[in-house]
Amino acid sequence: MATRIPLAERLRPRSISDYVGQRHLLGEDAVLYNAISRKNVPSMILWGPPGVGKTSLAFLIAKELDRPFFSLSAIKSGVKEVREVIDKAEQLQNFNQEQPILFIDEIHRFSKSQQDSLLGAVERGLVTLIGATTENPSFEVISALLSRCQVYVLESLDKDDLIGLVHKAIKEDEFLKNDKIILKEYDALLRVSGGDARRLLNVLELVVNAAVPYNIPITNDFVLKQVQQNMARYDKTGEQHYDIISAFIKSIRGSDPNAAVYWLARMIEGGEDPSFIARRLLILASEDIGNANPNALLLANNCFQAVNVIGWPESRIILSQTVTYLASSAKSNASYEAINKAQALVRQTGDLSVPLHLRNAPTKLMKELDYGTEYKYAHAYSGNFIEQEFMPSAIEGTTLYNPGKNSSEDKLRSSLKEKWKGKYGY
Repeated sequence: MATRIPLAERLRPRSISDYVGQRHLLGEDAVLYNAISRKNVPSMILWGPPGVGKTSLAFLIAKELDRPFFSLSAIKSGVKEVREVIDKAEQLQNFNQEQPILFIDEIHRFSKSQQDSLLGAVERGLVTLIGATTENPSFEVISALLSRCQVYVLESLDKDDLIGLVHKAIKEDEFLKNDKIILKEYDALLRVSGGDARRLLNVLELVVNAAVPYNIPITNDFVLKQVQQNMARYDKTGEQHYDIISAFIKSIRGSDPNAAVYWLARMIEGGEDPSFIARRLLILASEDIGNANPNALLLANNCFQAVNVIGWPESRIILSQTVTYLASSAKSNASYEAINKAQALVRQTGDLSVPLHLRNAPTKLMKELDYGTEYKYAHAYSGNFIEQEFMPSAIEGTTLYNPGKNSSEDKLRSSLKEKWKGKYGY
């Protein structure tokens, strides 16, 4: 009997209208929707978590534009394969054929030389590049290539999207629609999916195959039991990848060095890229420790540099040192919360005017308009501080940074309280 194609593959959307999620990009009058409608799609990087439809979207764009479609995986392809595709694109151009779409999955795994090999083809208009990545392209894609691409951020699917996918699978899939599926609860399916449509459909198929032959209702308990029995192995390219890194980060955040080093070992034994682990530690050092222990960021940065120089197996020792230190450190997310609040305030209040005394005054006219005239140079005063207003008048006194409750930030709080005399509520 032939092997059945996985449900997630069987349920791939056939058109843009069939595509689930990403309404901020593909809703009516949204930026990417308009570009597709005008058949004027730029080279782009699709950045988002796994299972949100990056590959499907690239294919649908090519289908909608009626363009040739070439697909490469950065894991399996190198400069040789890229050049072969570029040669084919040149041949198409010579015969006045439509410009092809070149889709590169996991483009963040391409080396600098591999990305350089793409640059000329994109510059010359031989291909429209669509790269997919789960990593921040600012760090992983060379600046010359990134500057020639639009970056579109894809979001995890919401609850309604995921439930809609479950119903679609049960009603429309060629195999599932013939099964007598008794679906009583959704929560565990949605929780296990983590907003990943591919994982949701894979788990649904796994659970249906276990339930239907025995006429068993699909409940939350039944789903969790099946998942635990069938998905325990770590696979750096599979669904457990993001579960393990999530457990790892949460263990460090939760100040449990024992659990943290266990999850680290799981990733090491699974063959994870040490740079991927070190990058996560660097982010965590600011997001979850911050000013409670500024040395954490220094150590994490040194760890990131070291593992990129040393590699396996010695990097495991450096990672272990950093992981146990970060897990044991005092924690604070005050800096993380501060920038979140500040960005939300900017979105709410818009482009407020910079106070006159803080403005730059490079010209005579600006000086005559009193730009900067009332500014007080802090270093000219005792203690390198003089009270003055640095916020736009509409949001004076708004507190964005609230130091955490730990010995390091307690000192910061005391210093700020002494300087600002209660202005910001310290």
